[in-house]
Amino acid sequence: MELRQLRYFVTLAEELHFGRAAAREHIVQSALSQQLQRLERELGVLLLDRTTHHVELTPAGSALLIEARQILAQVDRAAVAAQHAASSAPSLRVGVVDASYDSMPQILHQVQQRYPEVEIHQVEAGVPEQFRLLEDGRLDVGLGRASLAPPEVASELLRLDPLGVLVPEDHPLAASPGVPVARLAAEPLLLAEEQRAPEFNQFVIELCRSVGFVPRLYRGTVESIRAAVDLVAQGRCVLCVPASCVAAVPEGIVWRPLVAPVSRYPWSVLWRAGDRSEHVGALVACQGSVKVLECLVHGLVMPRRGRTRVASRALRRRAAAMLR
Repeated sequence: MELRQLRYFVTLAEELHFGRAAAREHIVQSALSQQLQRLERELGVLLLDRTTHHVELTPAGSALLIEARQILAQVDRAAVAAQHAASSAPSLRVGVVDASYDSMPQILHQVQQRYPEVEIHQVEAGVPEQFRLLEDGRLDVGLGRASLAPPEVASELLRLDPLGVLVPEDHPLAASPGVPVARLAAEPLLLAEEQRAPEFNQFVIELCRSVGFVPRLYRGTVESIRAAVDLVAQGRCVLCVPASCVAAVPEGIVWRPLVAPVSRYPWSVLWRAGDRSEHVGALVACQGSVKVLECLVHGLVMPRRGRTRVASRALRRRAAAMLR
């Protein structure tokens, strides 16, 4: 079956007249008739009832007409997409869990410096949705916990982000420099919307269970950090978040690290397994640079020959400046 056969068939189905259809397609009527007969032989069905006085679609022809129009429309869209890609600047579609987190902006800043011609489009999406978008080719790179990633999604650990709790500044927990996880047992704990962040909810619940309690959950959900912070400010709940989103916390709310045990949330860069594009590779490479800089900021040099060395204060200050 050829595309031109489908196009001739659609034109004939719309005109229901061989002469007018042939004129629209700029071919002779006999050639149009031959192409239709060839298509009917290939499919093994009669598509048109035709006599010397009228032409009409058979049930098989009506069914084919719907599908043929969709196929031809998709072919047209594919051609436009290819032409647009050839004439426009290269682009990178990047998934972020929430605009409040600072991990991905640091990486994208380095990519943009290295490849100023690349257009970067950020897509705010939960990790499960990022997995789907990566598999479908609608996203190039994502960011999130990789524990539930399907085989089609590759990942590399970016950072182990200290986990803490957000509370109002007049809350009893705010007076402590570090909050033991067990003290969360007495607080209504707000989790993320399950469909949006099941991997984060799982991490927090498992942390609570590790010290012997099941968290008392706040009965409600929100779709963003900002909306969650509003509930915290009202004193209705507390919220566990990684340190990477603290910069977006407004006045009146404080973040305290969780201790006993100290917990670090694993962020990974995600991309489609087997994707060898230059700009995806550049972003994955840049995330390695960010990982090194963050280790310096926290006073450590990346392990070398099995040893982790302490970074000097001057080196830590320079690394912090590069991450801004």
